[in-house]
Amino acid sequence: MASAYTFKIIKNASFGKMKEAIETVHERSGKNRVKIFFDMLYCAKKYGAGYYDYQIFAFYNLNKEQRKTYVTRLISKKFNTFMNDYEYAHFLENKDEFNKLYKDYIGRDFIQFQEASKDEVKAFCETHPVLFCKMQDLECGHGCERIKVADYKTFDELYAYLKEKDFCILEENIEQHPDVKKLYPNAVNSMRFITVLDKDGEPHLLYIVQKMGLGGSIIDNNCLFTPVDPETGVMKYPAHSGDTLKGIIYEEHPDTHVKIQGYTIPYVKEAVQMVLKAAKVTPQIRYVGWDVATTTHGPVIIEGNTYCAHDFWQLPPHTPDGIGMLPTIKKYVPEFFEGKIK
Repeated sequence: MASAYTFKIIKNASFGKMKEAIETVHERSGKNRVKIFFDMLYCAKKYGAGYYDYQIFAFYNLNKEQRKTYVTRLISKKFNTFMNDYEYAHFLENKDEFNKLYKDYIGRDFIQFQEASKDEVKAFCETHPVLFCKMQDLECGHGCERIKVADYKTFDELYAYLKEKDFCILEENIEQHPDVKKLYPNAVNSMRFITVLDKDGEPHLLYIVQKMGLGGSIIDNNCLFTPVDPETGVMKYPAHSGDTLKGIIYEEHPDTHVKIQGYTIPYVKEAVQMVLKAAKVTPQIRYVGWDVATTTHGPVIIEGNTYCAHDFWQLPPHTPDGIGMLPTIKKYVPEFFEGKIK
């Protein structure tokens, strides 16, 4: 990695946060703080790893051969740029466009609130007693609300609230499979599938994690997650905290006390086939993170993300061999490494 990136990290770093990262690493490893600091700088130069990468991937426990297998912050940014033509990102990021283009995969009724007449919205609300309402162009569940129609005295009162919030999409509420709901009942516990298209446009699956809500949240983002076996649907390891800096490991869900490792998620093989087909709909976006819900009738896509976070698929409790995702990516997209990553 270029030394210019190291300089950029030093220039833009929050030294307070970097000091916190060094202290956390010291507490976890017992290693000397000064040595940690210089090793962080080395990893920034050599692997494009920021101090958060160093902390969450436990680089302090890895040798050079292991470290070079990780998708670090710098590599993640380059890979996203290499794979995705962001002039086409609106097809996934814009909720209206996404629901229309991927209608065959979302498996639920919806209405474009800002385009629909009041009578059309009323008919939709009479058909669906629970609504899941989304904001335009927002990701990770931001601005979403689950609304019970019966909680409003009149439709006019409900309609006024929907207008005030400026929702873009009203969706039929997803009823998830009982085996998934058992993990955590207050949110739709979705799986995140990471797919890539190779240079010939053929789709490949990189990874799956099962996400779970926590502590009363109605969404599953930044709560708990663990890898899922694509063939069996079995959750392979204990769960990790959604805030990857915390490094908290959960053998069981703290709210429902369901044991995580070994629990089986239904319809996973069907979900794999579904996202591989969906990955070809917008071939200009070759690298996508799909959020998929599991219903009693099978998997449905919630949304597609054009910028995939690099942290939650390479964490220490889920990588017992200390090997990151670069070897898997290289198998499907070798051209990315030509003259870019040695």
